[in-house]
Amino acid sequence: MNPTNPASPAPVTPPPTIYILDDDASFLKSATRLLRASGYQVEAFESAQVFLDKLTPGMSGCVVTDLEMPGLNGLQLQAALARSANPMPVIFLSAQGDIPKTVHAMRGGAEDFLTKLGPKEELLDAVKRALSRDVRERKQRGRMQELHDLFAQLSERELEVLGHVVQGKLNKQIADELGINERTVKLHRTNITRTLQVQSVAELTRLTEELGLFKKNRPSE
Repeated sequence: MNPTNPASPAPVTPPPTIYILDDDASFLKSATRLLRASGYQVEAFESAQVFLDKLTPGMSGCVVTDLEMPGLNGLQLQAALARSANPMPVIFLSAQGDIPKTVHAMRGGAEDFLTKLGPKEELLDAVKRALSRDVRERKQRGRMQELHDLFAQLSERELEVLGHVVQGKLNKQIADELGINERTVKLHRTNITRTLQVQSVAELTRLTEELGLFKKNRPSE
């Protein structure tokens, strides 16, 4: 670190952006103009592949895409986004309603499915919802990553002990089942609570449930 500049500047987070995709240049231009006039930052693309080639985990916002495009269509784009490290919410636009494809899109998690000739308020409302959803889901993914990073610091033995702890077993029971002495179990439990930054079995249980750990080990209700 430079001693003359001890405080490094915080990384700049790109503002939420609406990524709009359509192979119809005229519609793409008019939709971009509408969204920018409504105060949004917008980036326009004439193909899904060009957008995917630019996609990074740091990009935030939502995707507004035509359903039918040359190359990758809207549904294929939705599937690719869902598999990526940055599954932003998707809003579909179509020249006409298509019930089977609408159902497919909504089952895939689309925020909305709109017709291009619909009221502009519908698009603006869907964008607002999609941006709010992106914030919520991004926070949740960040939370899950933090938990994974914490649990990754535990040893295999500590994870074994933890699995027994969240089942409500006493130290002596755990020691007998793992073939170790009770004092060792206590040491493992101390390190587990210190590493995971919790104070109680209830908190440990909540964290493991958040991550979906030890489901097979829990007694059936």
